[in-house]
Amino acid sequence: MAAPQDFKSLQDGVQKPLVSTVKYANRIAAEDLSFQRTVNPDTAEQLDEKSARLLDLSTRLLRSAARACGVAAPTLTDAEDIDMNWQGVVDVVDSVLEKADTALDEYTGLIKRKEPPSDAASNSKRAKSTNKVIRNANVVKPQNLFDVKPDNFPTGPWKPTLTNKPHAVVSLQDSLVTFTDEDGLTQYKHPYEHEILQMTYPDSAFKVADPIPWQPVETTTAKWVDTYEGVLEMLEELKKAKEIAIDLEHHDFRTYVGLVSLMQVSTRQQDWIVDTLQPWRHKLEVLNEVFADPSIIKVFHGAYMDMVWLQRDLGLYINGLFDTFFACEQLAYSGRSLAFLLSKFANFDADKQYQLADWRIRPIPEEMLYYARSDTHYLLHIYDQVRNDLVSSSNQSIPEQNLIVRALQKSKELSLSRHVHPGYNEETGEGPRGWYNYVLKHSHLSYDAAQFTLFKTLWKWRDDTARKEDESPNFVLGTNNLADICRANPPDAKALHSLMPLTAPLARSRINEIWTRVLEASQRPGPSLLQFFASIAPDAATRNALPKAGRDLAKLPEPGGTISCRSLPRSRLFGDMPISSRRSGSLDVDESMNDEVPFPWQRFVASVQEGTEMEEDTSSLVKPEASSPAPPAPVEEDEEFTLKRGTKRKSESAPDEDSETSEESESDEDEVADKPVEPAPADGIIDIDDEAPRKKQRNAEKKQAKLERQQKREAKLAKKVRRQAESEQKSVATDKKYNAVPFDYSKATSVMHAKRDGTAAALAARPAKQQKVFDPYSKTGDDLLKGARKAPPIRGERSATFKK
Repeated sequence: MAAPQDFKSLQDGVQKPLVSTVKYANRIAAEDLSFQRTVNPDTAEQLDEKSARLLDLSTRLLRSAARACGVAAPTLTDAEDIDMNWQGVVDVVDSVLEKADTALDEYTGLIKRKEPPSDAASNSKRAKSTNKVIRNANVVKPQNLFDVKPDNFPTGPWKPTLTNKPHAVVSLQDSLVTFTDEDGLTQYKHPYEHEILQMTYPDSAFKVADPIPWQPVETTTAKWVDTYEGVLEMLEELKKAKEIAIDLEHHDFRTYVGLVSLMQVSTRQQDWIVDTLQPWRHKLEVLNEVFADPSIIKVFHGAYMDMVWLQRDLGLYINGLFDTFFACEQLAYSGRSLAFLLSKFANFDADKQYQLADWRIRPIPEEMLYYARSDTHYLLHIYDQVRNDLVSSSNQSIPEQNLIVRALQKSKELSLSRHVHPGYNEETGEGPRGWYNYVLKHSHLSYDAAQFTLFKTLWKWRDDTARKEDESPNFVLGTNNLADICRANPPDAKALHSLMPLTAPLARSRINEIWTRVLEASQRPGPSLLQFFASIAPDAATRNALPKAGRDLAKLPEPGGTISCRSLPRSRLFGDMPISSRRSGSLDVDESMNDEVPFPWQRFVASVQEGTEMEEDTSSLVKPEASSPAPPAPVEEDEEFTLKRGTKRKSESAPDEDSETSEESESDEDEVADKPVEPAPADGIIDIDDEAPRKKQRNAEKKQAKLERQQKREAKLAKKVRRQAESEQKSVATDKKYNAVPFDYSKATSVMHAKRDGTAAALAARPAKQQKVFDPYSKTGDDLLKGARKAPPIRGERSATFKK
């Protein structure tokens, strides 16, 4: 079959059988396939054959698409693999659609076609090393050999270590001034603050230019700089460049403040790797001749901490920063990491397993050096690419759409970052090394007063020990381990020692010191964690003593106190829609209750108070209206009635008694019924003066009626006793007449053995019956010997152990 000449005929040829297949497949529901397989074996065979063919075609198609897009294709051996590897199928399809979208944009001219760099893509890739990365090496602390050792016990704000200020507009002496920050603390200003705010980027940062390819990695090498003379030689080369790329490698596990262990610097032609753990590291301040020069663009990626580390350890300040992270943010790239940019623009697969390696080890392995060099070797080419995208996508007339200016402004603000001492407030826990953020994130711990006091005590001891030994607090005792110990709240030093992890040798060896502090703190118990959060209030007197997050909060109530809140005049969720329906009928509430939240049962309470005319004044619950209210509906009064006393069922033995009792009850009821009932006054008001004599009269009548009823009961009782005596005399006379003798049950015959003679003499004279002795082996010898029972047939699978 000849290939079609155009895409339209190819599309029609593929679409027609595809639509036909879908129509036939939709005629039978998927739930009926198992039934069809059972009814017709030929159908099952055809379904298996077609499914295998479609699965094979789909697998080949996925492999072809994945190979074109440079992604890994999932392996589909059966239908179940589709569900198991569905995410891999989605990734391949997404890659195909993204590649097609990019190709269409390039074909229509919407974006410029991306040309590959001069050196091949395969040259920029290197196989990942299988060596184990060293995280925490057991090496001698290099900070012990520094000429200027780190100060872990500062007595004032951190002061810049500059001794000279190149490219200064304001002199160094005038730049080293203090101010009060938002936390009320005294800090030194940024020495280059005036120069950074007044600087303007070079014109090359606002122009589209062809990206300059990087130098081949195989034909060039990075220079290792570990002498001060080498730093000066590197400085002379850097002064000739217009753009330089910089990156740092940091270590903070075996030191309190942290160490800049390595600095990578690259130009268009050369890479340098500077050893910043040398004793003369403070002399690297000389590089400010380039780093503070606004005419040279310094390219970083994610330079937030780099700005702080440079000025803290090396006395270096950046003026003219371009952070490629902000470029990714403005361009809305799908990824914003350096690894993403290396893959996108340099086709380089960065091995990020060395990102957390221990960079203090010397000599540095070759794989680690290659990783460190790659961070800056391709960064200038990436800068060219993202700068062109920013300039091309910017609209100069609209500031919000001027992406290049926004990225440069964010970079300038970032370069004004300052270093401060890593301390914390012991009362509020606020600070770089404080516990406030931890308890705020893990507020579910719900420490009581003793646990929270122990938590603050251990945190304080850990910080003091880390400063003294020049170790990180996590090396002394992990934060999660510290929280677990406080949750258990050990009762003695032995229990505390058992909770200490083996990875905390400093804490285990100082258990007595820790327990002494715990006992001292237990004598002064503080608030619980809940009470600490409740104490956060924006009071003016204690505003500076509170955590920053709690200064803008409303005052929380004390534990056990009342909670009140204001109701809004308009619902934020439903707007002006009435809250209650017409059926329920909302009750208008007085304006004085606007400060309280009405409860759902409030309208029922108000309605009861209005209907029963209680003593409390409920007029405040109803708003006054201009028109007169409608008259209330009449309330039907309950009629009074008397529940008559129930009568016993008449018995034939004593008809006179029952009749007499019923007559007595009827007579009592008649007496009550015959009494006249005084009608109530029409106006419902009773005169107190007329009521007193009436009340006395009613009481006298009640006493008289009660006395009469008592006399009747006594007469009735005497009559009953008289009748009982007469009945007993009649029974005695009857017994004498018929000579009745009481029945003697001891001489009666047995009811269960009625046919037998139940007398004691007959039972004694009867001979005892001899019982037969049971012999369990009496019939064992009657039967002949029998063979063993035949084994039952084996059901299921047979064992092939002894199969020949």
